[in-house]
Amino acid sequence: MSKAAKAIRITYLALLALLLIAPLLGLYPVFVMKLLCYAIFACAFNLLLGFTGLLSFGHAAFFGSAAYITGWFIKSQHFTPELGILAGVIGAGLIGLVVGLVAIRRQGIYFAMITMAIAQMVYFVCLQAPFTGGEDGLQGVPRGDLFGLLPLASDTALYYVVVVFFVACFMAISRIVHSPFGQVLKMIRENEPRAISLGYQVDRYKLLAFVLSAALAGLAGSLKTLIMGFATLSDVHWSMSGEVILMTLLGGVGTFFGPVLGSGIVIALQDLLADKVGSWVTVIIGAIFVLCVLAFRKGVVGELQAWLERRRRAKA
Repeated sequence: MSKAAKAIRITYLALLALLLIAPLLGLYPVFVMKLLCYAIFACAFNLLLGFTGLLSFGHAAFFGSAAYITGWFIKSQHFTPELGILAGVIGAGLIGLVVGLVAIRRQGIYFAMITMAIAQMVYFVCLQAPFTGGEDGLQGVPRGDLFGLLPLASDTALYYVVVVFFVACFMAISRIVHSPFGQVLKMIRENEPRAISLGYQVDRYKLLAFVLSAALAGLAGSLKTLIMGFATLSDVHWSMSGEVILMTLLGGVGTFFGPVLGSGIVIALQDLLADKVGSWVTVIIGAIFVLCVLAFRKGVVGELQAWLERRRRAKA
């Protein structure tokens, strides 16, 4: 194992240890859980954009629809939390399959516009459907007991469940990217005509990547509903799609830890500045994003990796 790989592994282990002891350090569990949900959302989006090269403007449809599905099944149908989350993930995956079948044969701005248009359709369904609560959203979703054994009313108990989900998702995405399937996705991103000439069914690979990304985004939305106890129209609004793009670009597209760091920066800024500057927090985050794009075009983690690579080559 190279020194760089050892350093990365040690860093991940240190961050995992920090997550495990975060409640003991006085960090508010609900805030950290919210951050982890958006980190899963950003990692799911990065699987599509960073490793497949597909820019979706409608990922809020999967995040928000899963939030509503999970909330409705748990509140109205009295599902247990794990079944509610499973229903949300399956629902988001099925919506992703439908959207993918429509959009996947288009490229560039046409693909992005189709995903955004269908996401707006999902938004209006959530606005008008009788079981979603309309503009009030779906309120008062109980947490229940996980597998009928572990009560999730405790923030600490739910926190460690969310940590398990986050670590599992992070490892799953890493495994997908490093698998032969992931290598084909990278080839499609770099040179799609080359992949076609080698005989790969490019549309099938892109569709599978799209569905996987949608399902993981749905998992993030389901967990968010369980944590906060509600699902609202902001979860399916186009601005949510913009936020996840911002998180991914800010941290670093095509990196593993970049989306996690980007989501942490955005959520932390929103939480810290919301009470102080009100709606101006959006302007501040936008200005930070502009500066980041101008100064760190590869994102924070991407630029750090590039600097370390240049330093390694200089030593060599």
